[in-house]
Amino acid sequence: MNINLSGRNVLLGVTGSISAYKACEVARAFIKSGASVRVIMTPSSQRFISALTFEALTRERVLREESESWVSDLNHIDIGKWADVFVIAPATANTINKLSKGIADNILLQSALAFNKPLLVAPSANTNMIDNHYTTGSLKMLAVNSVKIISSQSKLLACGDEGDGALAEPIEIFYQTAQKMLIDDFWKDRRVIVTGGGTREKIDDVRYISNFSSGKMANALATALYLRGADVCLISTKEHLNIPKEIYTIDVEDTDEMLEYIIDSIRVAKKGKISHATMSSSEPIHLIQKRPYLFMNAAVADFTPKFPQIGKIKKSDIGDNWTLELKQNLDILSTIDKRGLTTIAFKAEMDNKNGFSNAKSILKRKSIDAVCYNLLRDSESFGTDNNNITFITDNNSIDLGYSDKLSLSFKILDESKKIENEQ
Repeated sequence: MNINLSGRNVLLGVTGSISAYKACEVARAFIKSGASVRVIMTPSSQRFISALTFEALTRERVLREESESWVSDLNHIDIGKWADVFVIAPATANTINKLSKGIADNILLQSALAFNKPLLVAPSANTNMIDNHYTTGSLKMLAVNSVKIISSQSKLLACGDEGDGALAEPIEIFYQTAQKMLIDDFWKDRRVIVTGGGTREKIDDVRYISNFSSGKMANALATALYLRGADVCLISTKEHLNIPKEIYTIDVEDTDEMLEYIIDSIRVAKKGKISHATMSSSEPIHLIQKRPYLFMNAAVADFTPKFPQIGKIKKSDIGDNWTLELKQNLDILSTIDKRGLTTIAFKAEMDNKNGFSNAKSILKRKSIDAVCYNLLRDSESFGTDNNNITFITDNNSIDLGYSDKLSLSFKILDESKKIENEQ
């Protein structure tokens, strides 16, 4: 995913865990995205990896006990003023427990105590140390105090034990940290449903009718929404391995199943949530809810078998020719209740002459707010990493250009914001 963090400053803290080497991958991910990265190391972390490694990666001096300077910003106060976000990865149980108690007996903890911007902690420790009630209590205390905990994962640990305690994948640390820098108040906590992939309409238990939709655009949209702070539900027929793990996903097969989950997700999305501010005051409790969005990117099959079979139809029973009777599939966008919902559809066309007008016509025909029009050359245009989108509303059309799908997704979100302001 091509995430642009140019102009952002990331402070990376490294503690004495065997997974300290993975902090190099974290640093590289931010550098590749265009961010500036500086590193703070505890004394114990230097037993696992050298400061020189990080200095070679970041082209910046590492803040250590020995390198702290008060004639520059290489000190535990000023380095935090430089940073937009501070992520400690890996964070040992020792660091977690000290951090929650406000103990600052090394250069990293001193920097964290002086830091007043988004702070993230990625635990890495033996299972028993992670599960110890002192550590679990410290993690809860940090979370209560607005520290983002990037959950560890269960796997075979370096010590030979198997269980929770392994450092989160570097890409996941990158995603959750990047979100803190890219969050948008408009999208923050807004419930958004994204659909993707081509539906698979069952012929029998081993065969189906489908299309070439790859689901990549839906994955990119869900990722962009996550990075903007939205509460995303991705309903898709395709794999979604390369998206943030915090995105809630629902795997579906055919149109009926997709419709069922869309209706259920819309119902959940329209429910209000209680404002914590009003709960703690003497004022009446109010339900606060941002208007939910639906991005209908799935390619729903136009036709479905009229008589799907149970089991596998044998070739010997079919003969030399197979006439398959189809019926027109239901139209999800025309079926769902879109009241109180901002709906953006996607329309792929191969008709250079009439494609734009065909796309615009579904605005009124299906009572939606906008359509993302994509003119394809041929079937090989499916599954590519780039796309060309024109964002169409009743009053306007904006050519978003040809770009990678994540960059286009951010542009789509910027245009989608304008819809609510115009309503």
